[in-house]
Amino acid sequence: MRHLIATSDLDREELESLLALTEKFVEVSSRPIPKVPALRGRTVALMFFEESTRTRLSFETAAKRLSAETVGFSVSSSSVKKGESLRDTAQTIEAMGVDLMVVRHASAGVPRQLQNWVEAGIVNAGDGWHEHPTQALLDCYTIQTRLGSLEGREVAIVGDIKHSRVARSNVAAFTMLGASVTLVAPPTLLPPSLRGWPVRVTHDLDEVLPKLDVCYLLRIQLERQAEALLPSLREYTAYFGLTARRAELLPPDALIMHPGPVNRGIEIAADVAELPRSVITDQVRNGVAVRMAVLFAILGSAGDARSTAARSEVVGGESSA
Repeated sequence: MRHLIATSDLDREELESLLALTEKFVEVSSRPIPKVPALRGRTVALMFFEESTRTRLSFETAAKRLSAETVGFSVSSSSVKKGESLRDTAQTIEAMGVDLMVVRHASAGVPRQLQNWVEAGIVNAGDGWHEHPTQALLDCYTIQTRLGSLEGREVAIVGDIKHSRVARSNVAAFTMLGASVTLVAPPTLLPPSLRGWPVRVTHDLDEVLPKLDVCYLLRIQLERQAEALLPSLREYTAYFGLTARRAELLPPDALIMHPGPVNRGIEIAADVAELPRSVITDQVRNGVAVRMAVLFAILGSAGDARSTAARSEVVGGESSA
């Protein structure tokens, strides 16, 4: 694997291989010193053209636990503010000896385009409304850890599907692993076309809740909405928010998930987010191990002597750092 741009770039075997590799990095992260020299000598650039807390810090933590060097990038203090093109920015950063670029951008397709301009590996950390593949991986791993498998599971993705790169990536990953996915949203928050999406669609959250293994809530992305798509946030919560009453409709073992940041009191009630069945914190925790797996799969498997040594460190070695 040289890049990870979209969940659909993976087949089921590759997806399951990344989840298995994640398990090894969960073990690494549990050590007193959670660090291995697997990517020592490699450099990862964190190119975030959009604001981010969880994803950026997760990738940075992942790279450092693998002993890679990291290069930060801030649009506000870069030459982008002076009119430098994306291509020139990427090629300038690569010229500094970067092996891999983790890219988040407001425009869909930017990570894919960068493949044509640089030799470094590219990982998509979210591009517009398009994809967020590492979020899908960490969500699959979280469900697999709690429920054993996604095969035959019933998953509802609830909320702002139209603007959600998470929804697109998760639908692909969940269905690839055998789950059935239902989208629950008002018509205004659904994409103009769902052609090719292997999903069921409903506008009735109460109807699907008793059948679910996973209730996956999406943030209402007000910053992406250029038009009034909802009468009010209060009305959205009345019909599509996971209130305490609605949480009681879920089966006892059903999971509650959210990619964050959470708008408490809108898509999920504050007390519901704290229930034992809520795995929102687990998702954040698992994100580090998943991103370690992705970085290692791209940079640590080139077949050279350094990569062979690194692989042995991951499988059984303790940190020497």
